[in-house]
Amino acid sequence: MSRLEELVQKLCPNGVPYEKLDVFLDYEQPTKYIVNDTKYDDSFTTPVLTAGQSFILGYTNEIDGIYKASKDDPVIIFDDFTTGFHWVDFDFKVKSSAMKMLRPKVGVNFRFIYYAMRCIRFQPSTHSRHWISIYSQFEIPVPPPEVQREIVRILDNFTELTAELTAELTARKKQYEYYRDELFANNDKAKWMTLGDLGKVSMCKRIMKNETSAQGDIPFFKIGTFGKEADAYISQETFEKYKEEYSYPQKGDILISAAGTIGRTIIFDGEPAYFQDSNIVWVANDESLVLNKFLYYYYQLQPWHISSGGTIARLYNDNIAKAKVPVLPIEEQKRIVAILDRFDTLCNDISAGLPAEIEARQKQYEYYRDKLLTFKELGA
Repeated sequence: MSRLEELVQKLCPNGVPYEKLDVFLDYEQPTKYIVNDTKYDDSFTTPVLTAGQSFILGYTNEIDGIYKASKDDPVIIFDDFTTGFHWVDFDFKVKSSAMKMLRPKVGVNFRFIYYAMRCIRFQPSTHSRHWISIYSQFEIPVPPPEVQREIVRILDNFTELTAELTAELTARKKQYEYYRDELFANNDKAKWMTLGDLGKVSMCKRIMKNETSAQGDIPFFKIGTFGKEADAYISQETFEKYKEEYSYPQKGDILISAAGTIGRTIIFDGEPAYFQDSNIVWVANDESLVLNKFLYYYYQLQPWHISSGGTIARLYNDNIAKAKVPVLPIEEQKRIVAILDRFDTLCNDISAGLPAEIEARQKQYEYYRDKLLTFKELGA
């Protein structure tokens, strides 16, 4: 029997009371901590927090109006847009007031409350005041303090393991970027050529809106769905006709985003699909000169000029064609690709590398967190 099981059996064998979150927490609207300057720079020291997925938007050099938090006096940031939670133990400013800063009332095990909150399943609605009107009224189990401390100890260990793996992943990515840059830069065997010399910048035939549908035979990828799930389709007949009569990528060609997230690349897997003209392009290169996979890694250096003269920045075909590439002997290209493939697997492969291990640890943590924080309600 584990120490936690012994404590539960001894101190709360018949269940525990449940209380609403606002019994334990005070909240503050962070209006007076809003950042004024929008010029964020990684060389500054104070993080700027924002609602949504990014959380740390950037860093500011402002010295006034900073919220002071520390490991001894942390705060929970509650994001009203996504009902996300963040444990914050560092000084910060905020981008907007779309967050709440939650602090413990006297005598509360704040870390236990944080873990209990993360077990709550709630789908955000269009209502913008989730904490005040909804979330603060959720009830959580309140076991005896000794039980709370033991649960926190166990879950902190899981969190620390995940943090160590995440730190290792960050270090590996930096190592990967260093070796990638060195492999491309320091090579006296290179013959520099433009991408236009290596092949034609190509794109699929333009697809009109009336040729697409929400369901169909062949997925049609627009710039907004590039690398994701398609939300539009074309008929098999249209696909076959356009594939036969116009440019179409070969399996292994490197597709390039020319708008949106400019320069993002995907290796075409050869599965039937069609791509939005001018926004998704590729170089129809001769692999006897340069390998597709070699280009894939070199493209990460963003070797082209991005035009920004209009209202929207984009990557034009001419910009791509003029970009220069160090063309090496094929065997040397294969050697470089093999080295970078190993780094790529370690850093990015969700089935084999560090991301896979982090995901497994996270699922394990969530399983045990939910299990540890499930209690029979006293008197129920």
